[in-house]
Amino acid sequence: MIVWSTANQKGGVGKTTTTITLAGLLSKQNKKILLIDTDPHGSLTAYLGYNRDTIHMSLFELFQFKKIRKQNILSIILKTNMHGVDIVPGHISLATLDRVIVNKSGMGLILKRALFELYNDYDYVLIDSPPILGVMMVNALAASDRVLIPVQTEFLAMKGLEWMLRTLGMMQKSRDRSFKITIIPTMYDKRTNASLKTLNQLKKKYSNWMWDSAVPIDTKFRDASLRHLPISHFTTYSRSRGLMAYSQLLLYLERLNDDE
Repeated sequence: MIVWSTANQKGGVGKTTTTITLAGLLSKQNKKILLIDTDPHGSLTAYLGYNRDTIHMSLFELFQFKKIRKQNILSIILKTNMHGVDIVPGHISLATLDRVIVNKSGMGLILKRALFELYNDYDYVLIDSPPILGVMMVNALAASDRVLIPVQTEFLAMKGLEWMLRTLGMMQKSRDRSFKITIIPTMYDKRTNASLKTLNQLKKKYSNWMWDSAVPIDTKFRDASLRHLPISHFTTYSRSRGLMAYSQLLLYLERLNDDE
């Protein structure tokens, strides 16, 4: 099982798009994939056609179980309309977790312990993280083999990246472990000076962690979301710029896995 979390302490940078598109590409390889929506807004859950207000069980329940047993975990997993792809849905109740479990120990490792129970059930686990540092982001990062950080190629997104890297640095010190990081430039528009300048800054400052390409702006992502499937699942989008970029990204990440 390979676990990737998509994280950035700024919203609107392409976290959910990155998660769902990589999942779609992996499903085309007949991989067994578990998606985990740790964001109270439930964007990934909604993308796949679920109404978070009518879901009876969600990731929230995982933190309520007295013991982390496989049968309990299976009870909160839902099927999706993609072959081989399941999801642990998000729910607004996740926003209350930091208050609910404030005095409980070991809450930052609940998700990691749950995935250990599912180790032989899935090839990949992709975790969509919230933009706020709290127990959900801590769980996502602690469970991950690699942290994918989408960064919109504009100035304000650079600040979100700095906050995210600072958070990872703090967690490395407190947990005595290092994180494997891949920075993914997103929403790139080569026609604008802002995108060009930001991409050059990213390459110059974070070259050791950078994927050496970028995901361009592509309206096909929005079109695909309206149909509750990733862009990879539409033959009419097979040559879209966005899909081709994520296909290259997946090859890059797979090479990193093979080298480790």
